[in-house]
Amino acid sequence: MGQIIAIGGGSRFTEGGCEVDEYIISQTGVRAPKAGFFGTANGDPPGYAESFHARFGELGCETTAFSLHGRTLDLSLLLEQDLVFVGGGNTKSMLALWHEWGVVDLLRQAYDAGTVLAGVSAGAICWFDQGVTDSWADSLRVIDCLGYIEGSCCPHYSGEPERRPAYLAQVRRGEAKAGVAICDGAAVHYCDGELVEALAWVDGASVLRVEAIDGEARETELPMHRL
Repeated sequence: MGQIIAIGGGSRFTEGGCEVDEYIISQTGVRAPKAGFFGTANGDPPGYAESFHARFGELGCETTAFSLHGRTLDLSLLLEQDLVFVGGGNTKSMLALWHEWGVVDLLRQAYDAGTVLAGVSAGAICWFDQGVTDSWADSLRVIDCLGYIEGSCCPHYSGEPERRPAYLAQVRRGEAKAGVAICDGAAVHYCDGELVEALAWVDGASVLRVEAIDGEARETELPMHRL
């Protein structure tokens, strides 16, 4: 079973952790899981990896950080991980490096073998056909991603005021496929490409289905499971 947990924003392991981290770990079904981390999209800053080690380590994981900007570990270790968490940042640059280093193929093998894939922002949209990204400084754009999940994804839907109007316009014009908008403090959990549930750990956080109907972009709020 291939599992993906995509977080709109506010996965705060860098600020002490939150309920979604525990939820992700629980989906492995392993008592002391091996947890890998990619901070590629943010340039692999040491502090990001250190925070991941601290938070997921205190939750009982054996942690490994995979950096593509320093001396890089044997990436085949990816296939030994029970979960892989991907941080936020520049999605376009992250995907380019992943293709160059062969990470894309390894992640697909891991996913097919049952590794739980998770991430926030860039690490959320990368699993969909398309994502809304701020990789360019001038505007939010739609980018082609890995295609594990059909449709598009927009993170930070409540946290960044420009996100909602941009995504609605992109869906209405057909630039973005129908998809999900994920607020900060919320996430979606997919199994084998099918939505299992929408999750929230912040009051008022939501996930919305966005699709074009009769020439307009329509939002439908999904039922939420509170962590």
